[in-house]
Order: sequence, then structure tokens, then C-alpha cells
Amino acid sequence: MQDDGVAKQVARWAALGALFLLPLTPLVVANSFFFPFITGKAFYLRTLIEIAVAGWAVLALLDKEYRPRFSWVGAAVVGFVLWMFVADAFAPNAMKAFWSNFERMEGWVLLAHLLGLFFAASAVLRVEKKWRAWFLTSLGVSVVIVGYALLQLNGTFAIHQGSTRIDATLGNSAYLAVYLLFSVFVALWLALTEKYSWLKWSLIALAAVEAVLIFFTETRGTIIGLVLALSLAAGLTLMTAGGRARRAAALGLAFIILASAAFYAARDSSFVQGNSILQRIASISLADGQTRFTIWGMAFRGALERPLTGWGQEGFNYVFNKYYEPSLYGQEQWFDRAHNAFIDWLSAGGLPAFLLYLSLFGSAIMLLWKSSELSRPERIALTAALAGYAVHNFFVFDNLYSYIYFFAILALIDSQVSRPIEKFEKAPELSAEDGMTYVLPIASVAAVALIWSVNVTGMLSASKLIVAITPSADASKNLAVFQDFSANPVFAMQEVREQMVSFASAVVQSPSVQNELKQQAAALAITEMQKQAASYPRDARVHLQLSFAYRIVGDGAAALKEIESAILLSPKKVGFYIEKGTVEWDIGDAKAAQKDFTAAYELAPQFSDLAVYAAAGNIAAGDKAEADKILTDVFGTTDVDSDILAVAYYRSNDWPRLIKMLKARADKPTADARAWFSLAAAYYTAGDKAGAIQAINTATAKYPDSAEAGAAAIKQIQEGK
Repeated sequence: MQDDGVAKQVARWAALGALFLLPLTPLVVANSFFFPFITGKAFYLRTLIEIAVAGWAVLALLDKEYRPRFSWVGAAVVGFVLWMFVADAFAPNAMKAFWSNFERMEGWVLLAHLLGLFFAASAVLRVEKKWRAWFLTSLGVSVVIVGYALLQLNGTFAIHQGSTRIDATLGNSAYLAVYLLFSVFVALWLALTEKYSWLKWSLIALAAVEAVLIFFTETRGTIIGLVLALSLAAGLTLMTAGGRARRAAALGLAFIILASAAFYAARDSSFVQGNSILQRIASISLADGQTRFTIWGMAFRGALERPLTGWGQEGFNYVFNKYYEPSLYGQEQWFDRAHNAFIDWLSAGGLPAFLLYLSLFGSAIMLLWKSSELSRPERIALTAALAGYAVHNFFVFDNLYSYIYFFAILALIDSQVSRPIEKFEKAPELSAEDGMTYVLPIASVAAVALIWSVNVTGMLSASKLIVAITPSADASKNLAVFQDFSANPVFAMQEVREQMVSFASAVVQSPSVQNELKQQAAALAITEMQKQAASYPRDARVHLQLSFAYRIVGDGAAALKEIESAILLSPKKVGFYIEKGTVEWDIGDAKAAQKDFTAAYELAPQFSDLAVYAAAGNIAAGDKAEADKILTDVFGTTDVDSDILAVAYYRSNDWPRLIKMLKARADKPTADARAWFSLAAAYYTAGDKAGAIQAINTATAKYPDSAEAGAAAIKQIQEGK
């Protein structure tokens, strides 16, 4: 080992500093970035990992103690990351597979960083004997997360996702749940091996609070993972320990079994059903999981089509659209994950990736129990953490920090069980002088270049996109930013282009924007979405977005062509037929609209809103008898309150039906003045001025604030305007 020189000390502190700042990642929320809960964390952790790897590389050249060692868990990590490079290279959208997008910030670039973290953490924290300190630092950060979550529970801080499921600074309840799951077992592991009583009991208390908070995330897969992992830990202790530990484990396991049985028996009680958290947990059933089972089935069909290399990371949308099942119509329309990490990797990288991902867990647990460096409590706690994580991943996809925790545990195991690699051991150590002359400068330049190219440019783009989509009094400034994106494309151009379409739609509908700017915004949206469609013609979402862009300028023919392209790629996507029928209806082709609305309804007749579309299509085409039959079969009456039916009645001049619907709507206790004004408009259009005036008078009597508007409307009616 060389004597410590300046280069080695700089590299050592750079690597340690970056590694110990990494646990702060969950606290990072970059509100000035697009997807602030994701992008800020991703750029932060990438930058730190790049610094840590650069520091570790210098240390490895100067001191052989820091050089990589061999273990089967390390081999599994390397194999997994390398295979995904191959799979991503063959992906339908290789750019997205490698670089991901702002919403996820994953792709192969994340795997490459995780590989770097694995080697840097394993070597540096092993040599410096800092593993315990690193995990204690992570738990210190979790205390802040817990505090934030508790303040969300008492209403001090807002919950970002929904209204009841806490998410702290992670922005997603499932992400918080798995973060807490890891923290629970890390805290228990450190508590069981802690010599200071105050710290031991503090860690146990922290684990208990975090376990309770997992229930308040209402993430059912993680709750199941927690219960099973605690049961596993108790069972392993019961089998391997003796004395007091064995008796405590037996009591703990008995408590878990009895509590679970009691909860199951009381699942239909008013106490459980009256509590949103308990009710959600009690709803766990095979029937409740039907949506996920359907998506998993689609994923398996996609895997059978590409069993070797899969569809690449971020490629599940191709599978989802191609094998779409109409029963999913009531769900989110653009799933980009199978909501099962194991199946996600099967879909992304084929059977090799699936087996390699399994080997990460298998090799880690096998080596845990073969290691002489780890105590029995450490083995049990870490085994339980991995088991709970695996159960969680069976129901949910991964996220940025759960990856960090997972790979940190893999690196910990590697650092404890790995053995030197002879070739690396025999390679000479560079001198301290060489370290200062060229090793440290080269590593520093490489790190800066990597940080700039991988992170800074992305950060600037994420910030610039926020500027582009933020409403402004001068829309030309927003347009200028989008034009700059067009001239200088970034890795997440699909997201940028979709935002261009939304911006153009808003601008065109704004009465305060000049026509020239409207035309420029619409033309830019169309041009950019055309580029996206030309680059990725097999992406159904892209064709639909291009259709939206054409509809902004009223080009119905071009819009229909793009929707038809989307339908060819996803022939069972119910929503596509609704979009196609809507365009056809708008351009006056009622027969075509009738056909497509009916096709949507026939694909998924269990959804009543599709029956409304089918009825509207028949009304538009003049077949009112068929429309009434559909409404009666589904709703038991033809008097159905629906804006879609209102438009159909209006366009077919069926004033009695329209007036009857709007009158019933206005008579509801929850109605407002606008409902009566809509009724008045229907009367007036039907030629009944007296009825229109009466409706307005009723509105002004019920809602005095509308008197001025009512008087103006009556004047216009009387003047025949």
C-alpha cells in the first residue's frame, strides 16, 4: 500500500463525501424542474455517484485495497447491467431505453450509475469501515422523512398524491412505503448489533414508527411485504437462536399470526369498513387484483414475442398497446409499467434479464448465510429486508431510491464476502507523484465532463420545460422556449413535444393571443409531432398526439389518418375508437361516428359511458330507436343526463329531449345559475322565447348574483339576437 499522498486524500474524501451525501436524495424536491419529485432526485444522485466513482477509480489505481473483488453477487450485478445494455440496444426506442424520460429518469443510464455505486461503495466503505455509519446516516435522513409524513397526517403539510395516502418528500405513497420498508429492517439490524443502549432503543422506536407509517401509505403490496418479512425474521430467529431471543421470536410470530387472523375475520365489520386505511387493506383479494393480473398477462404475451432481448427499458408501452385488453378501459390509458418489477424486467430484457434479476436476490441471500463476517442478527434482518422488498416488487415497480437501498445492500454483502482478484492484486500501485501529476487531474476532468453531459444539460432542459409550460401574459415567450427545444433536441423530446401540443391547444383557444402566434404554435406542434411519429412509427401514443395536433387546426382528415394508424397498432384500445368517432362527428360524418362509437361499446359493454357514446352515435346517424334501446338496456330509461347526449340532441334538433334533460339538470338541488342559462339557451334555440325568458327569470330569482347577466340575456332574446 502506498503512503497517503494528496491525490489519495482528495480522492478518499471526494468518494466518502459523495457516498455520505447520497442518503439525502429522498429530501431533494426541485420545484423548478419538470416532474420535481423525480428529476431533482435523479440528477442529484447521478452527480454524487459520478463523483464517488471518480474518487474510487483514483483510489483503486493508487492502492490495491480499493480494487474490485470477486463475489457471485457482484457477478450477478455485472451480468444484469451488461445484458440490459444489449437488450436496450435492440429496443424499439433505443434512445428512450438508454436515457428514459423526465417522468421516470431510469433507463440504462441509471443502471450504469447503480453499477458504479455498487463497486465504489463496496470498496470504499469496506476499506474505510464506514458501512455502519453510512446506514446510520440513511436512518438519520429517514427521521426527517418520518417527521414530514407525521406532519402530513396532522394536516400541517399537504399530501401531494391524493388526499389520504402520505407520500412525504417522495411524491408517491408507494415510493415512501418501500423507503420505509428498507429503513425498518436496517434500523432493526443496527439495533440488534448496537452496544449503546440509548441508540439501540432509539433505532427500535424508529423502526416501530416507520412500520406504522407504512400502513398510512395504504400501499398494500408493501404492507404484505412488511408482514411477511417480519414473519420471516421471527421464523429464522426461532430456528437459529436460543434462549430469550427464541422465546421473543415465538411470541412475535404468534402475535403476527393471531393479529392477521383477527383482522381477516373482522374484515367486513363496520370498524374496518369505516376506516379508509383498514378498508383498503381488507380489500386485498384476487378479484381486486384483476387489473394487475390482466396487465401481467399482456406482459407475458409481449415477452413471448421477444423472449431474448425483450422490449428494452421504457418499452412496456409497446406491449401495453399491442396486447391491450378492453377491460382496462376504466383504468389509466397509458401504463408504462407492468406494476410487477420481476415482470417488468422480463418485458424489458427478456428471459435472461428476468433470471439475472432473480439472481441478484438469490446470490445475495445465499452469500448472506455463508458469510462468516456477518452475525446472525445481521443475516436475519438483511434477509427479511430483501424478502420484504421482493414481495413489494411483486405488486409495484421500482423507484430511484429503492434502487439505491437495494444496490447498497448488495454492495454491503459483496464487501463482506468478496475475495481478491489476482490480476488486479498483481497490478502495480501508482505512486503518489503519479496520482497528483495525471491520475487525479484526469479523473477530475472526466468527472466534470460526465456531470455536465449526463446531468447539467438535463437539468437545464427540465428547468427550461417548466418555463415553457408556465402560463405567461406574453405567450410568445413560451413559444420561443419551445422553438429553442425544436432547434436543440433533448433526450426527453417526446414529453417536450406532447407539451407543445398542449400549449398550442391552449393558445389557439385563447381570445387574447394574436392569430399569427396561434398559427406558429400550432405549426410547431404539428411539425414536432410529425418528427416523433417518423422516428417511432410503432408508438400508438405518438400517433394519437399527432392527431390532437391536427385537430387544433381543424384538419380532420389528417387527424383521422393518425388515429387509424394508432388503431392498427392497438386494435382493442377502446379510447381510440372514441377519439376517431369524435373527429368523424365533428366533420359531419355521422355514419362513421356511429360505427366507431358502436365498436367501442361492443369492445367493452360493461362500461356505461360507452353505452352513452353508442347511443349518441345512433342519434347522430338518425337511428333514435336503436339509441333508445341501448339506453333502456343499460340504464333502464331513456332519460339519461349526459353532455354527450345533449350534444347529440342539439345537433339532431331534438329539442324536446334536450330541454327535458336540461330541465331535470336545473331542478337538481346542486344546480347553479349556469344550468338554468343552458336551459334558456335550449328554449331559445328551439324557438320558445317565452320559455327561455322564464328560465332566466327563475335563475335570477334563485341566484341574485346572476341578475345582471340575466337582464342582458333577456334583452338579447327580446331583440332577437
